[in-house]
Amino acid sequence: MKDFIKVMKALSDPNRVKVLKMLQHRPMCVCEIQAALDIAQPTVSKHLKGLEEAGLVRCEKDGLWANYNLSDGASSPYTASLLGNLRHWLDQEPEIAALIDKTQKIRRENLRKK
Repeated sequence: MKDFIKVMKALSDPNRVKVLKMLQHRPMCVCEIQAALDIAQPTVSKHLKGLEEAGLVRCEKDGLWANYNLSDGASSPYTASLLGNLRHWLDQEPEIAALIDKTQKIRRENLRKK
């Protein structure tokens, strides 16, 4: 039951659900996710940590970059089931559709440090 609760808690925040929907389309680094959601970098990192602990995302290092991807769902049947279903959920929501469109235009190479 502990794994189930961990996954459900990870999905209890709208920004975490948005991160998963964005990662369905492509791997992203923290700065790209931050730009898409327009929230602070520490907040993005906290959300990603929760998603990673629940087995929903994984991080792959590429030099200085940390790229986040959806996990394969192998860590638990709850993770696999929810990731599979989430692929079909919320796509018609205007907020999600607009976010995905915005995400397609964001590239880390174009983001400047502030």
